[in-house]
Amino acid sequence: MGLLDIIEVTHSFGDNVLYKNASFELFKGEHMGIVGHNGTGKTTLLNTIIGSLIPDGGRIVWQRNVKYGYLDQYAKIDNNVTVFDYLKTAFQELYDKESELTGAYEKMADDDSDELINKASSLQELLESSGFYEVETTILKVANGLGVTVLGMDSVLGELSGGQRAKVIFAKLLLEHPDVLLLDEPTNFLDKEHIEWLTGYLNDFDGAFIVISHDFDFLDKVTNCICNIEFGSITKYCGNFSKFLEIKDLKREGVVREFKSQQVQIKKFEDYIAKNGARASTASSAKSRQKMLDRIDKIELPQSIAKPTFQFTSLPVSTQRTLVVKDLHIGYTNPLLPKMNFHIAPGQKVVITGFNGIGKSTLIKTLIRQVPAISGDFKFADNVKVAYYEQDLEWTNPKQTPLQIMTEKYHRLSTSQIRKHLSQCGVQAKNVMQPISSLSGGEQAKVKICMLMLTQANLLILDEPTNHLDVDAKDVLMNELIRWQGNIILVTHEPSFYKNWADKVINIGA
Repeated sequence: MGLLDIIEVTHSFGDNVLYKNASFELFKGEHMGIVGHNGTGKTTLLNTIIGSLIPDGGRIVWQRNVKYGYLDQYAKIDNNVTVFDYLKTAFQELYDKESELTGAYEKMADDDSDELINKASSLQELLESSGFYEVETTILKVANGLGVTVLGMDSVLGELSGGQRAKVIFAKLLLEHPDVLLLDEPTNFLDKEHIEWLTGYLNDFDGAFIVISHDFDFLDKVTNCICNIEFGSITKYCGNFSKFLEIKDLKREGVVREFKSQQVQIKKFEDYIAKNGARASTASSAKSRQKMLDRIDKIELPQSIAKPTFQFTSLPVSTQRTLVVKDLHIGYTNPLLPKMNFHIAPGQKVVITGFNGIGKSTLIKTLIRQVPAISGDFKFADNVKVAYYEQDLEWTNPKQTPLQIMTEKYHRLSTSQIRKHLSQCGVQAKNVMQPISSLSGGEQAKVKICMLMLTQANLLILDEPTNHLDVDAKDVLMNELIRWQGNIILVTHEPSFYKNWADKVINIGA
């Protein structure tokens, strides 16, 4: 028995079967990645494992006394406590023991019984063996690794952004050190340096973990087994992500070879039966061949999933400087960064980098005038038309369907035209009429990209567009951005996505 057994689990939404009679095990020391195209049910699987969703069939069995921890980026927390006090709650049991020890010492002033002395001694040994007196050092080590310390350990949680809160919640989960970690897209709110730290932490982690990530460089470095969700089944592979791709390709090639060989055999049987079935002298032999043909277990070619097609509507590019930024102070009440000065040339493709929380998204929101500048100025060329992709998957009405959202925004398009555009972007027909909030992060991202495609522009401003995209969609998006003739301002934490085509990288805060 593994630490976790998934036994013949079936899960569906309406007529959409995510997986049927799926089974696999998680063993001690396994570092498992969950992969699959957008909408195949990766997050649903994690929610089923932790019990927040009930499968249609099958069982989830945890080994007795196994402690697991789930990264819930939206967990309810006390917004009035400081970052440091919140992280200390990961060791609440030890702090309770310390209080108990203090109480025992106070009683010993009037009571020096052996029972009380032994109790105090046992508590002292427990605290020392549990590393209690190094707790603050441990907290700072993890907090620094994930970039929490730069937020200010005395900062009140209620004053942090959503991404900053997620970092703090993640730090607490790691400090709790459960037997099994369950992580859904842990790198989405981390910058390059902190992803590298997390990579080292997970490689040294002595427990097991299951991780969902669309950052395939990260996944490749931290996993030693992969579960692939595809065509209603879950298949487990040994090795990291690169090994999984290699084995999957070899497996597919083998099936194709077997299929072709079988088709040759079937053709021979069919030709013989057609030629000899009507003649009395060979009819018996033809019937024998027919029985052999009927008994053949026919091999089916592996299915394939159509890649999305992203094609942005471009306008002529300005001959002037697209953007000039002069002495710009960004922030809310106080400046987040020193004054910024830079410009973007016509047709230039620019990447904005910098550690998470430094103000990359605030800079972009300032440029599109969602957030007012504190001081300084910026100016776009007169004919610049912006199409903006916002990283947060937030919708005015989460109960609306993709079809309703698109119809409301592009009312001149017919229903069939909108369906065609959504399908082109990889939004499956069965999901077009589902509430947008019920779709996977990748499917929601594709709806947003579809809206971007229908916006005429010569400047694309993209804030972390790859966070939720599967490998095929990410590859298609990259190739379209390479093809795009206009300007691009891109925020991303994935160097592999832009390193071969970006004209300029601006590292803010450096």
